[in-house]
Amino acid sequence: MSTELWHNPRCSKSRAAKAALDGAGAAYTERRYLDDPPTAAELDAVLAKAGLEPWEAARLGETVAKELDLRHLEHDRARWLEVMAAHPVLIQRPIVVSGGSAVVARDADSIGRALDSA
Repeated sequence: MSTELWHNPRCSKSRAAKAALDGAGAAYTERRYLDDPPTAAELDAVLAKAGLEPWEAARLGETVAKELDLRHLEHDRARWLEVMAAHPVLIQRPIVVSGGSAVVARDADSIGRALDSA
């Protein structure tokens, strides 16, 4: 089973998840998703594995979120996925994808779940 870390090295939470994976000796591939953004289809698959809707995994405090007035999208899943793929800074981080699961690993509990699935 391959594990992938969607990582932003400038984010402290992302660095903490990477350090936890490294500390546990987990084998994973690092994907710097700002440099290598997911397609809408990839994002859809990962969010489905995490049991999340795009609007639940969006960083609404980002400047681009305000500029795009994302609230008008309501719950149009396809449109949210398109916007997030076009503007990957909107994707919550870090995300650990392993087999059939994905976890937004932003705290100790979620990092633990990510390690369990890795």
